[in-house]
Amino acid sequence: MSALDLTPVASRGRLFWQVADAWVMCRRNLIQTWRVPELLVFATIQPILFVLLFTYVFGGAINVGPGVDYVDFLMPGVFVQTVVFGAMLTGIGLAGDREAGLIDRFRSLPMSRSALLTGRTLTDLVRNAFIMLVMLLVGLAVGFRFGDTNVLAVLAGFGLMLAFAYAFSWVSAVVGMSVSGVEAAQSGGMIWVFPLVFASSAFAPVGSMPGWLQAFAKYQPVTTTVDAVRALFLGGPVAEDLLVSLAWCVGILAVAGPLAVRAYRRGTAR
Repeated sequence: MSALDLTPVASRGRLFWQVADAWVMCRRNLIQTWRVPELLVFATIQPILFVLLFTYVFGGAINVGPGVDYVDFLMPGVFVQTVVFGAMLTGIGLAGDREAGLIDRFRSLPMSRSALLTGRTLTDLVRNAFIMLVMLLVGLAVGFRFGDTNVLAVLAGFGLMLAFAYAFSWVSAVVGMSVSGVEAAQSGGMIWVFPLVFASSAFAPVGSMPGWLQAFAKYQPVTTTVDAVRALFLGGPVAEDLLVSLAWCVGILAVAGPLAVRAYRRGTAR
């Protein structure tokens, strides 16, 4: 028996129970995902279709500059799009638990107020990591190759995307805890995600867009994250985009985290 197991329950601090409760919720969601593999399969198929569609249908019509293959330009954008869309599952899952009355039951238990939300966001972080691995294999199969970079830069790129996905999961949690059902969570999540993803540098250079759209696309969080990941994967200046992307992650978490916890405390089953 470990020393941790011998520690009296009453002497364990608040942080310990917050972490323990979040782990219980995360484990519960992972088991649920394992028992319903269709959710993971469907979440993986969509980004694969995007890779094939843009590579073989639109790739020849999009000019990304000399010396760069479109598939190399595309994959960082698809990676970021995939984790952002995957983050929307947080709100959908919470809305489903709310409809089933589970959140009211969890709220009545002596557990951390943030455990349910933290557990759900961590579950979706693990799911996004798995989907990113699948997407890497698909990208390599269609010709994607890392450029003038190194292993640490590549790992930093994947780490940045996971941090970005985790921040967006909390935004999705706010949506999921604020709407009346699963359908509303799905529709409400996609309404604000689509403009961010498609009005960005994920699939085409910002310079090819109309001037009025460039002003929005250049500085929004998806573009800065895609540009940072693209520089980490292919080589090139990365410091500015990386710092801006990390600032977006911190800012989103600072705003969405408390809002999600507040919505959880105030919400009731509908």
